[in-house]
This record gives sequence, structure tokens and C-alpha cells, in this order.
Amino acid sequence: MATENRPPRRPAFRDPAVLELMGEGSDPIARLHAAHETARVLVQTGRSADDPGMAERMLALVDEIGLSTLADLWASRPARSLPGALWRLYFIREWMRTDSAGVGRVYAEGVRFTEPNHVVAGIDPPRPEDVRRIADDILRGAFTGDFAVALERAAAFCAVTSAGSAEIDGRDHLLRAQRLQQMSADLSACAALWRADSLG
Repeated sequence: MATENRPPRRPAFRDPAVLELMGEGSDPIARLHAAHETARVLVQTGRSADDPGMAERMLALVDEIGLSTLADLWASRPARSLPGALWRLYFIREWMRTDSAGVGRVYAEGVRFTEPNHVVAGIDPPRPEDVRRIADDILRGAFTGDFAVALERAAAFCAVTSAGSAEIDGRDHLLRAQRLQQMSADLSACAALWRADSLG
């Protein structure tokens, strides 16, 4: 069988303590602390770095360690918490990047129902390349701008795509519309908690 001449994938570095916390037999309390601590450190590191390339490395986190790793670490935390908010930001970006044409269609369908949210989300026009660009802009804003504004843009995006999904026939689209509507509410709540210095 022929072998491909591809360079080996660079392994992502993980602190041994984090690996231990992510193990199946780990203490649930330790996993809870690991989820909140990694989220706090990630946001703090991204926002305090003088290196302009740091935000780009934060954007590439999913490419480095995989969405499933972030899901293992953060997805089970409450939606209205820092790890819950970060999980949703990365999840939304991944959806926008991997299905930019589909997202653009759903978004365009929802604009007429929720114009104010369209203005906040800032995807105009919703072409695939614009969807991918805004996906990066929203997450980049979490590390280089006002974190609450990044959360509000993501919430507005979810509101528009929720309205668009509800307009498309099919049970799957209606279920997605409901999930996006809930995600929009959670991200808006997280923005308010961040401004009150209460998003932990």
C-alpha cells in the first residue's frame, strides 16, 4: 500500500495536569475546576498579550486540538458561564466556517424578521466568504476587543439564523431554530454577566 508523503501533524501541547483532569476516571469536581480555569486563562492570556499574533493563535485553537477536545472540557458547563460562553463562540465559528454557504442561506432568510440583530451581527451580504470572515471577527473580538460585544454579536447572529431556520421547512430546521434561539438568549445573558464582572 502506498504511503502519502505528508508531514506529520504537530501534536498539541497539553499540561500533564490538564490531561489527568480530562481522563475518564478523574474527579468531577476537578473537571469542573479545569473547565473554568482553562476558560479564564485562555481569555486572560488572549486579552493581556502584547503579541498581535496571539489572537490568531486563539482562533486556531480548534484546528490545533480539535472541537471534540473543547467539547469534552467546556460543553457540559452551564450555558451562562465563561466556559459555556467560550464553547458556544468556538462552536458557532466552526459551524460558520464548515458550512458557510448553508449558514449564509439561513441567515439571509432570517434578516427580514430581525433587522436590529442583523445590524449587530454585521454579516452583509451573507455570502460564504463574508460568513467565514465574520466568524473569525466575532471570536477575535473576544480576545482583542470588548468581550461583551463579541458575545452580543454572536447572540445577534444566533437570533437571525434562528429566525431563518424557523422559516425553512423540516423538523430538523425547527429544532435548530429552537437551539439557536436558546443560544442567543444565553450569550446575551453572558454579555450582561461579563459587564457586571459576574461571568465565572
